[in-house]
Amino acid sequence: MKHRTFLEYRRYRYLKVATLLMVASIAAFAWFTFPVGRYGGTVVGYMLGTISALLIVWLMWLGVRKRRYKANISGIQGWLSAHVYVGGSLIVVATLHTGFQVGWNVHTLAYVLMLIVIFSGFFGVFAYLRFPALMTANMGEETLDSLVQKIADLDREIRRTAMAMSDEINGVATESIKNTRIGGGVLAQFLHRPDNCPTKRAVNYLEKIGKTLKGEEQKQNRDLYSLLLRKQKWVDRARSDVRFKALLDLWLYIHIPISFALLAALVAHIVSVFFYW
Repeated sequence: MKHRTFLEYRRYRYLKVATLLMVASIAAFAWFTFPVGRYGGTVVGYMLGTISALLIVWLMWLGVRKRRYKANISGIQGWLSAHVYVGGSLIVVATLHTGFQVGWNVHTLAYVLMLIVIFSGFFGVFAYLRFPALMTANMGEETLDSLVQKIADLDREIRRTAMAMSDEINGVATESIKNTRIGGGVLAQFLHRPDNCPTKRAVNYLEKIGKTLKGEEQKQNRDLYSLLLRKQKWVDRARSDVRFKALLDLWLYIHIPISFALLAALVAHIVSVFFYW
């Protein structure tokens, strides 16, 4: 049986709803003419503005209500589908409400904040459809914790092997053990393979110096190089996992705070229209 994503929920129910809403809004905007032109203060303008405001409040309420869907997969899919399609339709409905008139005022601020919320939501859809598959392909049956534990076990083996080698090689291996980091700050999480990685430097150094060694030293160097190369691959996998998780969370740091800023701007927009105009 083919797996269906939340975008296909109930045979694209909310895509149909959103399409109908956009078509009706465009028809109303195109077919009704006014002596003063088309803008937010006309009958159709007020109607489109009211619909936009109600949709924004409804979509934010759905975000709160989503927490009740923990044991209901169908409910989660329905919420996500409505959120994406109906939220996306606001681009058309709210733009028609503005009458394509913008300026340096609270009305345009609310409109711009709405667009930021919508497009950050689009990125969230892309992230949740794309990154989980990449994370599975990258980690396989491993988890980040198990991979970190394997790296720690490998470090002990690297330390034992390096102890029998020259001080210079031992120092490079020790730096890899002590200073290789996974995760860290925001920038570190997004850097997949930082050039200053101690393990990467150690691998490059051993590859270079191995060409000058002979006999037992060359064999020891080859063994240590193999261990460090394996560690580098595991570290890259762990960093990729951290990066994917950071990207999954990134859009939320924009989407949620700006949503509340939008709600505040929307209230200011409504108050200014009805009480000061």
